Amino acid sequence: MTREEHNVTTRHEIPTHLQVEDELFWGLSVRQALTLAGGFSGGYSLWTQWPDLPEALRLGLALGCLAAAATMALVRPGGRGLEEWAFVALHYAALPKASVWRRRAANPEEWRTRQASWVELAPQVAWQESPEEER
Repeated sequence: MTREEHNVTTRHEIPTHLQVEDELFWGLSVRQALTLAGGFSGGYSLWTQWPDLPEALRLGLALGCLAAAATMALVRPGGRGLEEWAFVALHYAALPKASVWRRRAANPEEWRTRQASWVELAPQVAWQESPEEER
């Protein structure tokens, strides 16, 4: 291999805008991994922060938190996360379900011309000075 051949850099095209989430590990996206980590953290804190509660209730709360996090992270109907579906449902609920079109009442002051001569109604070009500015 000559020196010139060695200095030639190989170019690789990297595709962008694939609309694919990056995988962190075990096929989980960053969003899914963080949701699971938050659920595990919440379940652990529910288990350890209330030692006075009965053990069965603490276990139920911790497992409920873990189950909610796993559901939010792993269930993806239609290829979209449950938080996206919740946003769509809330957006739909907030929109009005019927629209009524009414003609706006005419305001005579908007369309009535003032009594002016035709010279005053002539358009002014932006690059040309008006006759008053020349004086």
